[in-house]
Amino acid sequence: MSPNAETAFTRLVNIMNDLREKCPWDRKQTIQSLRQMTIEETYELADAITENDWAGIREELGDLLLHIVFYAKIGSEQNQFRLVEMIDGICDKLIYRHPHIYGDVKVKDDEEVKRNWEQLKLKEGKTSVLGGVPVSLPATVKAMRLQEKARQVGFEWDNKEQVWEKVEEEMQELREAIAGGSQEKTEEEFGDLVFSLINYARFLQVDAENALDRTNKKFIHRFTSMEQIALESGRQLNEMSLEEMDAIWNQIKKQRTE
Repeated sequence: MSPNAETAFTRLVNIMNDLREKCPWDRKQTIQSLRQMTIEETYELADAITENDWAGIREELGDLLLHIVFYAKIGSEQNQFRLVEMIDGICDKLIYRHPHIYGDVKVKDDEEVKRNWEQLKLKEGKTSVLGGVPVSLPATVKAMRLQEKARQVGFEWDNKEQVWEKVEEEMQELREAIAGGSQEKTEEEFGDLVFSLINYARFLQVDAENALDRTNKKFIHRFTSMEQIALESGRQLNEMSLEEMDAIWNQIKKQRTE
């Protein structure tokens, strides 16, 4: 077992060097071919976090660290950057963006830290507070990040009651769009409603993405349980009425809460 983190990290870098030189699969990879695998690894980490699976979190973090070292290795081969430059870069950024730790700036709470962070990013040349939000983020996560960033410059409701009023307003506008018969307008208003619900989740200190993922998992569990119960009675779901399926569904829900 490696005695410390520095030794362990060096071991990983050396293994990566060996694989890149000697393994046909590793030698073949590019930043483009790794991209989708990195996304998958990130989602696997997210799943482990949702399940509070610490063994899984440790494993998935290791997989992501491997990908980081892999990208750095390819970057070095193509004379784009070296691993040490990447590490020094994030160290320098952290020091610069934490003047309350490494300078003489005073802050009263974490919210002020966030505001200072965004202001420092603008000084670095970014043209918008929203500029750091990745285009390819999943829509729910992107909405959360956009709202959080807008908050740092004061574009924010005062309390959750105001946000709920906005939710109700968007619900009414969606009803009107549905009644109007325009599919495009209906989709637009539905998006506005979802965006406002995500905003409300923030005020409740609920992670909207995680909450929806938990609901997805709950639905999968209940639906597959319903399928199993139907099979045990010698039937398929498509042979049952909605009322029969609903009765089984409620039975499964009741078992979960008992």
